[in-house]
Amino acid sequence: MIESVPAGSGVASTDPLDAGSPAVVVSGVGRIFAGKRAERAVNALEQIDLVVAPGEFVSLIGPSGCGKSTLLRLIADLDTPTAGTITVFGKSARQARIDQEYGIAFQQAGLLPWRSVAANIELPLELHGVGAAVRKARASELLELVGLGDFAEKFPDQLSGGMQQRVAIARALAERPRLLLMDEPFGALDEMTRERMQNELVRICAETGAAVVFVTHSIPEAVFLSDRVVVMSPRPGRIREVLPVKLGTADARGEALREHAAFFESVGAVRELLHGAPTSGALGVER
Repeated sequence: MIESVPAGSGVASTDPLDAGSPAVVVSGVGRIFAGKRAERAVNALEQIDLVVAPGEFVSLIGPSGCGKSTLLRLIADLDTPTAGTITVFGKSARQARIDQEYGIAFQQAGLLPWRSVAANIELPLELHGVGAAVRKARASELLELVGLGDFAEKFPDQLSGGMQQRVAIARALAERPRLLLMDEPFGALDEMTRERMQNELVRICAETGAAVVFVTHSIPEAVFLSDRVVVMSPRPGRIREVLPVKLGTADARGEALREHAAFFESVGAVRELLHGAPTSGALGVER
């Protein structure tokens, strides 16, 4: 599924943490899911503090059930925190949703099977009253961006899973959001397709300058994509460490990066943290 919402296109910074007012601020956030009995309540998140800068790519990783997707849903105002506050570009999460400040991509592409590829991309623009000529031009631009310029008139069942996800990302970008919220968008893809999609996403982010909050279970994926990796603890989910990944700017990352020693070092550091071991060194762990 995709929700898509507008804003201006940001400009990525070589140092995201110095790039002006934050894209997302999460302050003291907790989420408890009530049960029929008090003792059955689930404490999903506890005391989450996180700042995402404009143009920054931040991945959330942790064991199953640690609250990664819950945190993403709270930022998107698809759920409400029990404690704490969240702002998106200085607005409450609720107001940011109303003002259509971000695009969302989930694991399933959620394309409408009766609409062509171009018509799927145009859908959020159509819903917001954008004229047909502008919609068509924007869809064409985005299809070229995601490498599907020849597939505008095809239908979703004529596309591979990876191609469907490219269309879904294009739809999330339709209204030029400054922020993308992505919940395991490549989780259902085979490994080769997944790596190709990671390459595409890095390129797209470099071109659009959008900030990204990205949920994943894959350590190599988190390292390859991110400016910072947020490692979360088992439930109740807390931020165990935030690791800057110093592997170059988005537009400099390519397939060869996966063979670099620094990449393997970063993957190892994240793995150690997920298993509860402390780490230090080249990544520059933030505490």
